[in-house]
Amino acid sequence: MTKTSTAPVLSVRALNRATLDRQLLLRRAALSATDAVGHLVGLQAQNVKPPYHALAARLAGFTPQDLSAPMEAREVVRIVTLRSTIHTHTADDCLTLRPLVQAARERELHGFRKGLAGVDLDRLATVSRELVEAEPRTMKQLREALLVEWPDADPSALAVAARCRLPLVQVTPRGLWGQSGQVALTTAEHWLGRPSEPAPAPDATVLRYLAAFGPASVQDMQTWAGLTRLRAVFERLRPQLLTFADEHGVELFDLPDAPRPDADTPAPARLLPELDNLLLSHADRSRVVPPDHKGRTWRGNQAYRTVLVDGFLAGLWRLEESADRAVVTVEPFGTLTRAQRDEVTEEAARMLGVLSGSSSYDVRFGTVVPD
Repeated sequence: MTKTSTAPVLSVRALNRATLDRQLLLRRAALSATDAVGHLVGLQAQNVKPPYHALAARLAGFTPQDLSAPMEAREVVRIVTLRSTIHTHTADDCLTLRPLVQAARERELHGFRKGLAGVDLDRLATVSRELVEAEPRTMKQLREALLVEWPDADPSALAVAARCRLPLVQVTPRGLWGQSGQVALTTAEHWLGRPSEPAPAPDATVLRYLAAFGPASVQDMQTWAGLTRLRAVFERLRPQLLTFADEHGVELFDLPDAPRPDADTPAPARLLPELDNLLLSHADRSRVVPPDHKGRTWRGNQAYRTVLVDGFLAGLWRLEESADRAVVTVEPFGTLTRAQRDEVTEEAARMLGVLSGSSSYDVRFGTVVPD
C-alpha cells in the first residue's frame, strides 16, 4: 500500500459513512433489484438466500419476487466471478466481469496440475461446453461425463477445470426464492442467448468499484476483484480522481462527485447476510470491522450473518424458521444501549416481515455461536 503525507486524511468513521452510503446502507434506496445488483457490482451468493437478505437491507419496498423475477427472465444470473466465489450479477456484468477475471480463474488450475496430467485443457473446454449446452449438468454429471474422455484424470479436477475455463451459470430454479433445485450449469452465452464480451479494460471497473466501495486503495480493489497489478490502472486514472489518506497514511482514491457524508451522519442498524460484500471488499476492513471484532464473523468453514450498529460490525444473528413461526436471535459482541437494542429489534422485525413466510415471528437476544 502506498503511503502519502500530503493528502487530506479521512478518519475511520468518515470512511465508514462514505462506504455505507455507496452500499445503500445509510438509507434504503428506491432502486429496482436489478439496478441495485448492477450498482453494487454483484452480490456474494454462495447460498440462495444471502442476495435476498442483502437487498432487503438496502432497498425500499423490496420483496423476494423483485429478485426472483429478473432471475427467471435471465436478466440476473449466478456465476463464479470475483475472488473465485459465486456472485449474483446482472446479465451484462456476467458477460463482461467474467472475462475480466478469467486470468485469475486460469491461475486456479495450477493447484490441480497433478490431477489434470495428460488433459488437453482446450479440448476439455470444448467437450464441457458441448455437454452443458446440450442440457444443464450438475457438477457430478459433468465429472462423470468428462471421465469418459479422461479416465485417468482426477474427476474433481476435471470439473474444476471446466468451471475455470468456461463461464458456467447456475440455471433456475436454483436461486429463486422459495423454490428448490440443485445446482445445474450451462454456459452464460447459452443461457443468455448472446456471446460474452471481450475482456474490458479494467479502468471502467475501477471506477465502478470506487462508486460502490470507495474511497479505496489499490490493494482494496485488488482484494475485491481477486486481481493483481492494478497500480498502473489507478495511476492512469489519477488525473480524474481525488486522493486521500487513511489514518495510517495509506493512499485512497475516489471519484470527485461521490458522496462522502459527515462522519457523524446517523447510520441505522442493519442485518446483513453471511459474507456480505461490505465485509469482504477491502484489504483493510477496519472501516466496518472494529479491531476487537476481527475474525468473529466465522468459525472454521462456517460464516455467520452480521449485525451493524452505528455503521460497524456489532454482533451476529441467526434465523430459525418453521411452517408457522420464525425466530431471529441476535448476539451482540458488547453491551448495546436500550435505544440500540430497540433499533436492532425493529430492523430484525422488518426483515422478517419482508422475507419470512411464517405467520408469526419473534426477535430475541441470545447466543448465536456456542462456546
